[in-house]
Amino acid sequence: METLNQMKVSIVLPPNSKEALETRERILEIATEQFARFGVRTITMEDIARQAGISKKTIYQEYADKRDLVKAVFARILEEDQKRLTFILETEDGVIEHLVQTSKMMRERLSSINPMVIMEVQKYFPEAWRMFEEFKEHTIQTDLVNVLEKGKELGYFRPEIDSLILAKVRMNQITSAFDPSNFANPEFNFVEEQLVLMDHFLHGIFTEKGRQAYHSQKEILN
Repeated sequence: METLNQMKVSIVLPPNSKEALETRERILEIATEQFARFGVRTITMEDIARQAGISKKTIYQEYADKRDLVKAVFARILEEDQKRLTFILETEDGVIEHLVQTSKMMRERLSSINPMVIMEVQKYFPEAWRMFEEFKEHTIQTDLVNVLEKGKELGYFRPEIDSLILAKVRMNQITSAFDPSNFANPEFNFVEEQLVLMDHFLHGIFTEKGRQAYHSQKEILN
C-alpha cells in the first residue's frame, strides 16, 4: 500500500514543472549512487522508487523502463565530466596543471564506481555504453590532442610526436582496461591500471622539462 506521501507524488505533474524536475533529479541522484555501489542489474526500478520515497507509477512516468533510466544516468555522469573538463581547460592555463587535474578527476570518478557496473553496462545496456564510446572519441580525444599540441609548443612534449596518433593510442589504452575478461581476475585493479597506463604514456612523450614540471605539479596538488 502506498503511503500518503507516495500517493501525492504519484499525481501526474507537468513535465517541465518545478516539482517534476525535482523528482526527476532525485531519481537520477539515487539511481547514480545505487548503480555505482551495487551494480546495474541488481538494482530494480522498485528499489529506486522506494529510496526516493515515490511510487513505481511516478518513476515510470519519468522513465519508460530501466534501460531509459540507465541511459539517463550515463548521460548525467558524462555531462558532469564534460563540465569538469571544460572547467579545467578554462581555468588551467598550464599544460602540466591540466594533466595533473585530469588525472585526479579520472581517479575520483573511477574510484566511485563498482567495476562490475562497467561490465554490466557493456553487456546488458549497449546503448548507454555507446554514449561513453562517443564521449571518449569526441570529447576526451579532442581534449588530449589540444593538450599535446600546446605541450609541444611549450617544450613539455617531444616535438616529433604525432598528437592525433598518440591521442588514439591513449584512447586504446583506456578501452583495453574495459575488456570484460579483466574483471574475472580478482587481482585486477581497474583504477590502478588506468593510472599506471597514463603515467607510462606521459613519460614516453615528456621532454626532461616536461617530466620535471609534471612531478613538481603532482607534489603541489597532492
